[in-house]
Amino acid sequence: MKHQSSKAFFLLLLLMLLCVTLKSQTKSKYSDGVKNKIAQVENNLASWVEIENTPKWNLQERMNFYKIKGLSIAVIKDCRLEWAKGYGWADSAENRPVTPFTLFQAASMSKSLNALGMLKLAKDKNIDLNSDINSYLRSWKFPYDSVSRGKKISILNLLSHTGGINISGFDGYAKTDSVPNIIQILSGSKPANSDVVRSVFEPSSKYKYSGGGTVISQLIIEDVSGKNYADYMESNILRPIGMQNSFYTNTISKSKLKQLATGYNGDQEVTMKYHIYPEKAAAGLWTNPTELSKYVIEIQRSLIGKSNKLLTPKMTKLMLTPYLDNSSALGVFIEDKDGTKYFRHGGVNEGFTSLYFGSVENGNGAIVMCNSTDKTILYEIINSIAIVYKWKNYYKPVLKKVIKIDSSELTKYTGKYTSNDREYIISQDNGNLFLELMGQKWQVYFTSDTDFFMYQAPGISHQFIQSNNRIKGFQIKLEGGKDIFVKKVV
Repeated sequence: MKHQSSKAFFLLLLLMLLCVTLKSQTKSKYSDGVKNKIAQVENNLASWVEIENTPKWNLQERMNFYKIKGLSIAVIKDCRLEWAKGYGWADSAENRPVTPFTLFQAASMSKSLNALGMLKLAKDKNIDLNSDINSYLRSWKFPYDSVSRGKKISILNLLSHTGGINISGFDGYAKTDSVPNIIQILSGSKPANSDVVRSVFEPSSKYKYSGGGTVISQLIIEDVSGKNYADYMESNILRPIGMQNSFYTNTISKSKLKQLATGYNGDQEVTMKYHIYPEKAAAGLWTNPTELSKYVIEIQRSLIGKSNKLLTPKMTKLMLTPYLDNSSALGVFIEDKDGTKYFRHGGVNEGFTSLYFGSVENGNGAIVMCNSTDKTILYEIINSIAIVYKWKNYYKPVLKKVIKIDSSELTKYTGKYTSNDREYIISQDNGNLFLELMGQKWQVYFTSDTDFFMYQAPGISHQFIQSNNRIKGFQIKLEGGKDIFVKKVV
């Protein structure tokens, strides 16, 4: 009896110690200074446009505004993770909150890590970045035709979207669908739901975003390494930089299921919670901002010669150098903000959006991932981080003064509009005007009785065209002086 009592006491003591350990692991270890910065970020969300006499938003307001279920943030300062935090629901039906460990679909941010995979092969002298892609493709060959005008596509072309290859993105597959293999995807054969991957213009002549080209690089990695793509990326890229829980596999173990965020389109849950993307290099990475911060930091440290876990400083510099235009580098895009350079990439999968920025100098960065389709909030959060952490030359909003149009006058703007086979619907609701395009509904803000903007269209201005007090359509005014006319048809 005494022995049993001692055993019970020991078990109770062990349980108490375990509870204390778990509590200490989950309790925030951030300093008061960092906690203050977190609070500032949460209360300084800012758009690309700043409306006169309008205060900044808080995070919860914007999550409600954009119908965001859940999101996760990580902030980098001086090449170190400063803090990470989750907000909202990973799955609202299951009452699972987002934590810094919740895994999201990275969507097209997968391409940045894929570029590292290709560059690692080049560093190890297994491929030549300037060579014809067919030199390394063994299980399938790219079908060159007259469109490419005799010019060959290089690996540099694939990574910088300058190969003249089609297919920008992929729709993914429900978990009950037949999922194609990579050859079927590239060939556009069933059960693939995308077109054949082919040339649409001469290589190295201009930039065109190409998920199709990225899938070719996925096959090159498999053919050259002799490994399954997910296995190669895990052992050569993800694990060496400390991304221990991230993965590219489509078959997900039961132990990880409760770590996955569920995707949402507004309030509607994605069928069977998320889509599967066999186009792994283009859209198939599951990760979180905490782990992606390790990638951003590795790039920043490698560039200045303080880390060589994957690439040399010379090759990292090549990765961050635009290949043909001023922006598209190798797996990343470069933004030059008045002489201060940042590398970035975003992503959109069914029910998921994501975005990261890293400074080329000074070691600043931020990653935001969410399980909803409207990506505007991602930019507003990173703007807030840039403001609070004083990123050089990053946030310079466009100042505008909004006017109110009487609700009785709004009727003339409502109706159906079309341009380039796209249908736009403008409707009125509770005294405000909304533009709907491809399932997204955005509020219109007037700066005159014809000029307007939308938060979801950064840097773009719009103008209604009218004659005899009747609206004929509206102009979309893009940067560089290009305009698109959208005609009113109903």
